[in-house]
Amino acid sequence: MGAKGDETRARLIAATRVLVEAQGYFGTGLNQVLAESGAPRGSLYFHFPAGKDQLVAAALAEASHEIGELIASAGKEQLDAVAAVHWLLTVLADRMERSGYAKGCPLATVALETAGGHEELRRICAEAYDVWQRTLADLLVEEGRTPAAAEAAAGAVLAQLEGALLLARVRHSRLPLDQAARTVELLLADG
Repeated sequence: MGAKGDETRARLIAATRVLVEAQGYFGTGLNQVLAESGAPRGSLYFHFPAGKDQLVAAALAEASHEIGELIASAGKEQLDAVAAVHWLLTVLADRMERSGYAKGCPLATVALETAGGHEELRRICAEAYDVWQRTLADLLVEEGRTPAAAEAAAGAVLAQLEGALLLARVRHSRLPLDQAARTVELLLADG
């Protein structure tokens, strides 16, 4: 595939990411993706012959990788896990505010909609959450926690973060994210 084909594929994925994060899987139509991306209809089926599920899967995989990298970079940038989670919450809150609260977790909307009926999309979301949790757990192990304690704490932190993103998006307020940051401090203080 040439540079133009790669660019068109990237535009289709980027448009899908924006739309499914804001509107969900069922609220996003292929015509919207085409309009948002500016790509011709033939390109959609050339790059994603299996249609919408394949396109959404590619968008989720890209979003998952991006957030995973963000979590990993938070650990590299900060002194400890608490500071890393604070930094991550700030980045996500800023992103949410800039979008007018249309963006939260790039997977959550699709994960909730498809968990019962689209096995491949559910699996992609589950794997992404697993990677994020392991990345957080690795930060905690580096601080001296046992792997089991780190995994349990990372699961609690991820649940706190996801819940706070949902509440912040619904309430159009950063307050749930600020509260989550304080809760994570308390949760990880005993480490």
